[in-house]
Amino acid sequence: MTLFDDIYPFYPLQRSSFLFSGRLITIIIVFLLLAASLLIILPGIRGKSRLFWMIRIVTSLFIGAVLVALNYTDDWAEARMTTNATYKSFSDAVVNADIGLHIGLYGINVTLKGNPIVQFNETIDYNEMFSWHDTIEEEYEEALEKGLPNPILYIAEKFTISNPCGLIFQYRYSGRYASATLWTAFCCWILANILFSMPVILYAGYMMMATAAFIFFAMASFSTIMNAPQCVFSIGSNSFEAQYSHSFWLALATGLLCTIIGVLVTMLHFLIPEKMKEAFSVSVDSYEDEDVSYGEGYLNAVFLDGVTISPLSSKVREEHI
Repeated sequence: MTLFDDIYPFYPLQRSSFLFSGRLITIIIVFLLLAASLLIILPGIRGKSRLFWMIRIVTSLFIGAVLVALNYTDDWAEARMTTNATYKSFSDAVVNADIGLHIGLYGINVTLKGNPIVQFNETIDYNEMFSWHDTIEEEYEEALEKGLPNPILYIAEKFTISNPCGLIFQYRYSGRYASATLWTAFCCWILANILFSMPVILYAGYMMMATAAFIFFAMASFSTIMNAPQCVFSIGSNSFEAQYSHSFWLALATGLLCTIIGVLVTMLHFLIPEKMKEAFSVSVDSYEDEDVSYGEGYLNAVFLDGVTISPLSSKVREEHI
C-alpha cells in the first residue's frame, strides 16, 4: 500500500456528520402532537379564558418537554477550540480544525470540523458519540479500529477507566443522579397537572415547587464535577476545559419558571381563592342549595297516605310571600 497525501488508504471512510438526535426529534414530535390536540379545544372556550388556557397548555407542555429532553441532550457542559493537530496515527499530516467536546448525562459527543472542511482530499467533519452505560472502553476500542482522527481518540481516551484523570467516574455518577432527579421532577409535573384539574389547586402549587426543587437537585448533582480537580485537554499548542452549557442553563430557567408558577398559585390561592377556582374552572360542592327557593308545586294525595308533612320554615314562607 502507498501513501496518498500522507494519509493511509486503509482507513475506512468517516461517519457522516451528526445533524440532530433522533430521541430529541421524537420528544419534540410527541409534545407538539399533545399541544396540537389540546389547542384544538380553544375555539370552544369563550372570553378571556381562551387566552389563559392557551398560556396554561403551552407553558405546561414546555416544562414537560424540557424535563424529558434534558435527559438526552449532550450539552450540559462543553468546550471548544481551534487548533492545528495531527490528523491520524502514523501520519505527519497536520490539519487546522475546530474541536468540540459536548458532555451529557449519558455520554460525550466529540466533534472535529476542518478549516476548511476539505483537506488532504478528505471531508473533515466528524461527530462521534461515546456513551457510558457501563464504560466507554468498548466504544473506544472500536474507534481505534476504525482509525478515527487523533483529536477524537485523545479526548475519548480521557474518559476511559485506565486514564488517571478519572473523568468517567465523575461524570458517570453525577449524570446518573442528575437523570434520576429529573425523572422525579417529571413525575411531580404530572401530579401537578392532575391536581390543577381538581379542587385542590393549593397542592398543585406545592407540586410545582417540588418540580422546581428536583430540577435544582439535578443541577446540584451535575455541578459536583466542577468541584473535583479539572482535567485539562491539550491538543496541539492549545488547551481547554469543560464549562456549563445550554442544557444546564435551560434547566436553571425551567426550575425558576416552576418556582414562580408554584409561588404565584400558592399566594393567589390564599388571597383570591374564588377567582382562582373560577380561572381553573374548578367547582366545589357547597351548601348554598339550602338558600335556593323552590317554586310552587303540586302534590298527589294518592302517594301521601301515611306521610307526615312538616310545615314550611319561616324563611321559606317569607320567600313565598
